[in-house]
This record gives sequence, structure tokens and C-alpha cells, in this order.
Amino acid sequence: MPLRNQIQLIAYPDRMGHTLADLYAVVERHFSRAIGGIHILPPYPSNADGGFSPLTHKAIDPRYGDWDDIERIAARYDLCLDLTLNHIADESPEFIDFVERGYASEHADLFIHVDQMGAISPDDLAKIHIRKEKEPFREVRFADGTTGRVWCTFTEHQIDLNFNSPKTYAYLEDSIRHLAERGVKLFRLDAFGYTTKKIGTSCFLVEPDVYDILKWVDGIAREHGAETLPEVHDNASFQYAIALHGMHPYGFALPPLMLYSLFDANSVYLKQWLRMCPRNQLTVLDTHDGICIPDVEGVLPADKIQAVIDNVSQRSADPILRRSAANVHCVGAIYQLTCTFYDALRRNDDAYIAARAIQFFAPGIPQVYYVGLLAGSNDLELMESTGELRDINRHFYTLEEIDEAVAQPVVKRLLKLMAFRSHYPAFNGVFHLMYSNDSSVAMCWRLGELRCELFVDLNFKKATVSYVDEKSKRVLSMRC
Repeated sequence: MPLRNQIQLIAYPDRMGHTLADLYAVVERHFSRAIGGIHILPPYPSNADGGFSPLTHKAIDPRYGDWDDIERIAARYDLCLDLTLNHIADESPEFIDFVERGYASEHADLFIHVDQMGAISPDDLAKIHIRKEKEPFREVRFADGTTGRVWCTFTEHQIDLNFNSPKTYAYLEDSIRHLAERGVKLFRLDAFGYTTKKIGTSCFLVEPDVYDILKWVDGIAREHGAETLPEVHDNASFQYAIALHGMHPYGFALPPLMLYSLFDANSVYLKQWLRMCPRNQLTVLDTHDGICIPDVEGVLPADKIQAVIDNVSQRSADPILRRSAANVHCVGAIYQLTCTFYDALRRNDDAYIAARAIQFFAPGIPQVYYVGLLAGSNDLELMESTGELRDINRHFYTLEEIDEAVAQPVVKRLLKLMAFRSHYPAFNGVFHLMYSNDSSVAMCWRLGELRCELFVDLNFKKATVSYVDEKSKRVLSMRC
């Protein structure tokens, strides 16, 4: 069964309450009318990177609950879970066995043996797209005292998988089957861009190899009744390529594009993107990561991007920088801005609702991050306590805090708009970008005699929806 064309919530298993049972209860109490799907960020046992260093995809961390909790959610909502393609944890059973038995381990071929790859010159190393302040390798000391090196793109705890080995494909197929049997309808393919290791290249998004891997994963997912959402932050052309290969791309260009449009009251670049963006995308304004900049390069001019960076940086933590030695198409060093989207818009309720209205009317299935759903502000205390810049946008909400947050006028407005987007039939029809001047946006969806139109005045940050009532067939208007 295909995904519902309804808004999806992005949430951690333990930050709306403490457990998956709490998350389900919160959604049922406050948000069931507003959403049709939930993307639960990794609930697996993990030893690093906020859950993205899984020991296995076949277990739920008991701190969060168990598979019964997952299946309860999947029975009610379209469920999206992460499949970490690039790596598994160094505390996984497979890697522990490799350390104990060395190259005689049945799992040895799951990992990339750097010392068997031949000479890697300084020039080769300089080309590799890296994610830390050192080369992407890690020394392993085996039980017998010998050593070897494995590929390690992210933290030292996340060991990259070898996509030249049948072992890796068997491991992933087993994980996909297990998760699909428990109700997963959408697999978010985390860090897939790093799966292509070819010395002499960036080892990141190496074409066509990366699409061969993606199409294999997508094929296995579809055999089990699920779809895929490859996750990558880079030039928007990669999202178009993902769409052309039949998978759901992310609309990652939209967040910085939206900020520019509202800051400058200028819709020109936003409308250019709306005309050509993939129609099967999933749109976001915020996620567990920061507001990513590479995705909008080539969509917004470099000086406009810099203006957004300068503006938001006044209200955010330090930006996260690129660490790629050969990312030749970059316009600058900034990779992510660390800020909630509500704070990025100066906590201006009208601007925030206008941004969400544009997102919900844009082609694709919208996702709303839990902090954005509750119009959350920067959590400086959490960020300072952990030292992780992105934690500024990863607040732990108690049940009491959620009750307070949903009482805010801006959240009430947002939930009303979300319920309309999730249930009005015309969003299953045809999208049209309508004429508007350069300081406004007008969009329309039509399905038979039903239609809904959005008009946003970017100067005054006002959004208005008009629509044909399903029963009376009268044209009604709604101020967002």
C-alpha cells in the first residue's frame, strides 16, 4: 500500500515523553488529526551519534520500549524508520567477532580493509569527502595482537560497510525484511552517499555506483511492501536524480530558500524551485540536523545564501563547517546552521505559519520535526551540557511541557493548517503555481470540482487559504 499523502511527524523515541509508549500517547492525544505518518529517529541499541551507530537494526533499545510499541504505531500511522546503510557500530556482534577472530571471522568481509586497498597517496586522501578532523580510517587491534585498518567515515564507533561484499547485501536484506515485517512502510536511507569507496575519487556519491546500491536497496524494500527515502545533503541535482530513479528525494533546498524568501520578501527563487522540484519528494523545514546549506547551492545565488547565513547566525549557535578537501562546487565553508526554525524566523508567529503553509502546499509529502511542531526555541542549556551544536534543536520535552506547548496560539494555528493539509482531497490532485508578484506566492491544488488555493504576502507575512467546501461546494476562506 502506498504512503498516505498526509503530513508526517519526525520524532525521537525519547524526546516527547521518555518512551515509545509516551510518543504514541502524545500523538493520539494531540496530533492524530494532523498527521498520517511518523518518522521515528533510530530506536535501535546504539553507542554513538544519537542513535545513528546501530548495534543492530533487529532490536529496540529497551530504554525506549519494544517491538510491540513499534507495531502499535505502525498499525495506526505510516511508519518510517532509519536504515543506516553506510556503517554499523563497533560494539555490534559482527565487529566484535571480527576483532576476536581477525580475517578468519565469518564477518570479516562486512568491513573495508584499508591496508588491502593498495597505496593511497596524499593526493588520493585529499580528494576524500571527510566528516571529521582526521583521515577516515581506524586502526583495529585484533585479539592475537596484530593490527589492521578499517574505513571509518564518522565517529570511531561507526565502522563502514563494504559494498563490494555479498555479506553486506545479505546483512541489509535481513534487516529490511525484519523491519518491514514489523510495519515499516518507508526506509530513510541514512548516510548512503558514503557507501561508494573508490580510491582516486571523493568516495562520496560516486556515480553511477551509488545509484546501483540505491536501486538494489529500493528493490528489496519494495519486495517487502515498503518505499525508500535516500538522505543526502549536497547540490539539489542529486535530489532530482534520486527522483528519476523512482525513489523519494528530500526537498532539502526548501528551508534556506524559505528563509531567504521571508527575510527579503522575494518569491522569485522560491517560485523557480516550485516549478521544477520533484513531485514525489518529502519536504522539510527542520530536522534533527541543522539547516543545511549545500542543498540550496545552485538554487539561490551565493550572495543570497550568505545573507541567510549572516541573518540566522545572529540567533544560532556556531555553524557546522564543511570538512571536505575537494568539494569543488561549494560556495563557502558553512555546512549547517544550528537553530530551530521558529527562532530562525525571530519567533514571528505569522512568518512561521506562512512558511509552514508554503511547505504544505508545495509538491510532495510534508514532514514536521517535533521541535517545529511545538514551535520550540533554541535549547542552549542542552547544547552546552553535551557539547553537540545540533542539540540546540533537540529538546527533551516532558509530557507537561507538551501540554503547555500545544496551548500556544501559534501551535493551534499550525495544527489547524496541518489537519487541513492532511485531509482535504484536492492535495491528491494536480499542483499549479499561480501568477503572483515578486513579493508573494500563490499555489493551487485541483481534483475534479474541488480546489484549494494559498496566497502568501511575503511583505506582511500573511497566509490565506481559499477552498471549495466538500459538502456545500461553496468557496470558503481561511486565514492561516
